[in-house]
Amino acid sequence: MIWTIKKAYYRSAQAILRTGIKFVKFKEPQLILGAGTINKLPDVIKDKQISKVMIIVSKTINKSGLLDEFYTKLSENNIQYEVYDSVKPNPTIDNIEECLNVYKQKNCVAIVTIGGGSPIDCAKVVAARAANNNLKIQDLRGFQKVKNPIPPIFAVPTTAGSGSEVTVAAVVTDSETHEKYAISDLKFIPDYVVLDPELTVGVPPSLTASTGMDALTHAIEAYIGKNGTAFTDDKARNATKMIIDNLENVYKDGKDVEKRNAMLLASNYAGAAFTRAYVGYVHAIAHSIGGLYGVAHGLANAIILPKVLEFYGESAYDKLSELAIYANLGTKDQDKKDLAIKLIEKIKLMNKNMNIPQGIKEIKEEDIPLIAKRAMKEGNPGYPVPKIMSIRECEEFLRNLKIK
Repeated sequence: MIWTIKKAYYRSAQAILRTGIKFVKFKEPQLILGAGTINKLPDVIKDKQISKVMIIVSKTINKSGLLDEFYTKLSENNIQYEVYDSVKPNPTIDNIEECLNVYKQKNCVAIVTIGGGSPIDCAKVVAARAANNNLKIQDLRGFQKVKNPIPPIFAVPTTAGSGSEVTVAAVVTDSETHEKYAISDLKFIPDYVVLDPELTVGVPPSLTASTGMDALTHAIEAYIGKNGTAFTDDKARNATKMIIDNLENVYKDGKDVEKRNAMLLASNYAGAAFTRAYVGYVHAIAHSIGGLYGVAHGLANAIILPKVLEFYGESAYDKLSELAIYANLGTKDQDKKDLAIKLIEKIKLMNKNMNIPQGIKEIKEEDIPLIAKRAMKEGNPGYPVPKIMSIRECEEFLRNLKIK
């Protein structure tokens, strides 16, 4: 009886949010697309009359030489810059505060962030803290806690996965509690986004696979949830098909610039979809596991995705069957359940072909209650999932997720 009341409350809260989100105006970043477009960014920054920027960049990209021409063009445009390349794979509160101190000490007025989801997330929170000195990072947890306008952000993703360059969210890890949580605010959507496939060519196959499956998770969770709109459904469908068509190819041949470009665009579409329609239990569980054990977010999503879709069962068949048809995995005259299963099996096959494991070895039995509690705290009622999961069901799910 209590669980029935709880589920009714969750659905009511989701319905209110679904109604409210229709009145929210999301900023659309200006996109700069194509090979070599990173080198167009200094002219954009100059046009905005920005004199000094902080560049938050992954160490790998910074040392690769791929940004040499970009740095030269900044100097030619008389734009001073300070480079911070010490962002951790899962940025912690201390990591972000260290970056913020550099931003302030060097009197920067805008941020260029180049890398995967971690540098972009770090940049968002640094910008929020820079404009809101009285708020700690912990105070920003949740939605719309950033009071003052933030400095301009120019985002350049170098992996096709997080979609962070177009989302309202940033994910932070508390190194004291080992908890991973989201900070979401409409101000976090960057002003400009550069999608340059040449910056992704050197991404190793394993990272290509996990980040690509992260993007697929964004698209599918946005599509099968109850908050979808015509806009988000279109973005999610296109992203799903583009990832299924291209991901394994770029995993095998990372130098294929055309397919790398398609993956960047797919990730961007998926990000635009989920930042409006939200995600689901794949993310809630992955965040909890990632915070506790440091498991890479994309890898956790890839492993968890087909298993959560199986948990949803018939509640997701209609939507999954539509995605299967759109991705050319079947035709509309086929049974919806069969089509949904085809899509799930395709995801499993993609994981297998890209050497993604079937389970997560880090999970310890004694940690399962804590992981489940944190995951369900994030997921209920916040995520408009097809089928509501209880803590007990989550605990059982986690036991089956362990590598025996």
